[in-house]
Amino acid sequence: MVGTPEVDHARQHLIDVLRAELGAGLIDTYLKPGLDVWARVSPDAWCRAAEVCRDKLHMRYFCFLSAVDWLPSPFGKSEDGVSRTGDEVRALTAANLAEGLDHGYCGGDTRFQLIARLHSVTTHLGIHLKMDVSDSDLTAPSWIRAFAGANWHEREVHEMFGIVFTGHPNMANLYLPGDFVGHPLRKDFPLLAREVKPWPGLVDVEPMPGEPAGEEDGEVSGEEA
Repeated sequence: MVGTPEVDHARQHLIDVLRAELGAGLIDTYLKPGLDVWARVSPDAWCRAAEVCRDKLHMRYFCFLSAVDWLPSPFGKSEDGVSRTGDEVRALTAANLAEGLDHGYCGGDTRFQLIARLHSVTTHLGIHLKMDVSDSDLTAPSWIRAFAGANWHEREVHEMFGIVFTGHPNMANLYLPGDFVGHPLRKDFPLLAREVKPWPGLVDVEPMPGEPAGEEDGEVSGEEA
């Protein structure tokens, strides 16, 4: 018989408080004793979860807020050098979505998820909060009222993934031109640099110190010719 599993009462308390405050809004949790806690909450409990962590669990430090696109890349690995047309990418995307996606800890039901990290500087405990973003309506409530620092993070998520945060005062781009079309961190967004050469420049191997450029390819310099 395997020994009794390690019990982490401090982190279990985080889950218990969230469950008491959110009820059915807490969809699933995952606890790694001595390491960390993950919790997936419903969209209507997303902002309340932030408030509970801040006020009940004393997590006043907002680490980050971002998104995950769980779709496997329809372009494959860049080092494979595979080139696919737009129709092929769309077909592979549809096939992957139909097959089902792997969402990591606490699972998920949609292609895109939000993930945020909060931490307490007094208890030294933290938590990852996750939320499914509807495939048919890429919107999520803003965390700005709970954590003002979420402003910049939500703008980045909007720019890179196309998720709109309701209640956010200014969804303007941070990095890209305002008229830029597409969202570069979506798995089905074509990165043109990778179509020019394998990423990150696997072909352009620099010579070792003292080794003439091109020698490893069997090239001959002009003087030797």
